[in-house]
Amino acid sequence: MIIESPLELIFRDLFYRLRGFAGAHDVFLKLEGFNVTGSIKVKTAKGLVEDLEQRGIAKPGETVIVESSSGNLGVALSMVCAIKGYKFICVTDPNATRANLKGMELYGASVVEVKDRDSAGGYLEARFKIIDEILKTEPNAVWLNQYANIANKNIHAEQTANEIAHEFKNVDWVFVGAGTTGTLCGICERLHDEFPSIKIVAVEPMGSVTFGGVSGKRNIPGIGTSVRPELAALANPDKIVTIEEERTVESCLSFVRDYHLLVGGSTGAVLAAVQQLASEFAAGDTIVAISADLGEKYLDTIYDPAWVENVIMAEGKASEDKMLART
Repeated sequence: MIIESPLELIFRDLFYRLRGFAGAHDVFLKLEGFNVTGSIKVKTAKGLVEDLEQRGIAKPGETVIVESSSGNLGVALSMVCAIKGYKFICVTDPNATRANLKGMELYGASVVEVKDRDSAGGYLEARFKIIDEILKTEPNAVWLNQYANIANKNIHAEQTANEIAHEFKNVDWVFVGAGTTGTLCGICERLHDEFPSIKIVAVEPMGSVTFGGVSGKRNIPGIGTSVRPELAALANPDKIVTIEEERTVESCLSFVRDYHLLVGGSTGAVLAAVQQLASEFAAGDTIVAISADLGEKYLDTIYDPAWVENVIMAEGKASEDKMLART
């Protein structure tokens, strides 16, 4: 294959068949981490920027594109903007991995990192405040707003959901990690129509408020929110599963041991949810799970025993101590 642009490196039909992953059931893991920039977010980035262009809002060499990202979308937008000729400012936080931060900088992005957690235990409110300041001081700045932009949903209805529908004659279950909910919304919209009996499962971490959970501190990027995204109102998952971060780490470690592939934190949560609901699967069910990225960029975090002990385990113990104190 000969390509003319890195943006052609999107692999739409990679599904890893996990034999016997959920009891007697095989699971098909849709691998998005082999896409250029290493995640599903290159689809989102390309689609959001091209939506601006189609509406006549963005002009190369003039428009400054701004977005909030915990990592993967930031890297993808950095590359897309570099190719298309836009200045890009990414507002991020300490949960972004060093690999993603370095990637953004090498693609030419300006990176602004907030330091203080918001009232919900996350960083999103603080990131939004910075974006407001940038929009007030930079006359050519445009905020993509992946959290409310309908184009985010449409991209994944037209691409990710259709890629699943094209691969399988029937799909009974789909598991999707919920962040901005763009992927989830698109999959719900398209696949509920294509497969009326399908069960779509939204997976989010403990501490995320997207589907009514109690807000709390989270350390694994790419999944969950501290401010409910506007797009979430358009999502209609059939089930919602909440996974603790400690269990997410365990899932990632067991997966690389048993299935020999490093996957990202959101994938670990999704796989944990699949196993949690395994007793509900019927014989012959086709089960698909979305793997948003791979695990190499998380070697310093979820795959580092010291980080897990000092961050995930320590905070889990602190939460238990608080609960005991209340009783």
